[in-house]
Amino acid sequence: MSSSDLAVILPRVIIVSRRSLRKNKFVDFVGEYHLDLIVGYGAVPVIVPRVAGVHTLLHSFEPIHGVLLCEGEDIDPSLYEDEETNLSKEELEEIRRLHASDTAIDKEKDTIELALAKHCLERNIPYLGICRGSQVLNVACGGTLYQDIGKELSKNFPPEKKVVHMDYDNYDGHRHVVNIVEETPLHQWFEESLQDNMEIRVNSYHHQGVKRLAQRFKPMAYAPDGLVEGFYDPDAYNPEEGKFIMGLQFHPERMRKVNSDEFDYPGCTAAYKEFVKAVVAYQKKLNIIKRVPTSLKLDKELEQKRNVIVRSFSLARNLYEGGDNTRQLKESDLKPGAEFLESNIALSVQQENRLKQMGATVRNASSYMERLKMNEEREKLARAVMGKMTIEQLSDLNLFYHMMGQISSDMLEKKQLQNVNTADLP
Repeated sequence: MSSSDLAVILPRVIIVSRRSLRKNKFVDFVGEYHLDLIVGYGAVPVIVPRVAGVHTLLHSFEPIHGVLLCEGEDIDPSLYEDEETNLSKEELEEIRRLHASDTAIDKEKDTIELALAKHCLERNIPYLGICRGSQVLNVACGGTLYQDIGKELSKNFPPEKKVVHMDYDNYDGHRHVVNIVEETPLHQWFEESLQDNMEIRVNSYHHQGVKRLAQRFKPMAYAPDGLVEGFYDPDAYNPEEGKFIMGLQFHPERMRKVNSDEFDYPGCTAAYKEFVKAVVAYQKKLNIIKRVPTSLKLDKELEQKRNVIVRSFSLARNLYEGGDNTRQLKESDLKPGAEFLESNIALSVQQENRLKQMGATVRNASSYMERLKMNEEREKLARAVMGKMTIEQLSDLNLFYHMMGQISSDMLEKKQLQNVNTADLP
């Protein structure tokens, strides 16, 4: 089998490069340990270069079977709008001086990675976030970050109890203790290395970290100062079924003994192994969807369910239009469409493109129903909400109507072909 055949067969893991200035020129790179483990466990790393405008071209990297996000600069604080941060101008300037290599915000990388993280969350595509990648995942779900752990978290601890999360003089060798939470993936992976105190020592290369963990996540590890060092979505974790949404603040791929490739613990590579397992399973789901016959006939029960789902989409569209016939609309009327999109986590690229705007419509319509409360101000509030939408969002909304027409046309064509085929039978 040729290498090109393997590239087609093996699942694809998207990784965004980090940009660095070397010899007065920009260089994009990804750490070799990430790539070695991804390839070693049976997936193909596809590197998305940190290039201006590439966030508008992410559909060109399809099919995406998994996303790994890792190193990078601090995330722009405006993206998580932490109103509780009370750092003074002097403190912020000191942070920039102490962490000059990290505080140079890269807005283009932020845009690319947040778009990929939200895409994974929407489609349940396997996602592994390492260090910055874990912070991106938390922000994408509405969580916040400490802009500087030393200024915001560690100041509450006496010197002897402070945790050093960044040691520039001992960058790769530095370790600190974390406490593993029982009955989590980390507990399973490091179980044979854990003592009664449930502790392991991890590396640490960060001055920022999770402040408020997004509601959907469950912590897997804490530093002694209370900082979350690992988390996952328990409702989206089953590698055998293609489910994996996780963030680790430390770098397990770099936890190796001095001057050796031997890992600190046998469980260090488990995150990558289980991640790739999920990626492989997710690819298989996509392949099964592609093999489903297009001429499949629906029985009476399935036809009825299809009609309910189509009606749900239609009602969602009418809600956006603000027509009078939505006055008696109930949230339960929109639920079938939302459940359909949540359950179908493995769609072909064509199906996904067609359902993307409809999915946003149904989900947003459900939340709008709660906000508008079906009162006389419904139309006024709906217009106010749409007035705050970006041109891109309004364009997507407009595309919804065109897609509904296209889908109806496709269904009509299929039914006509089915009728012709049936008429030809003896």
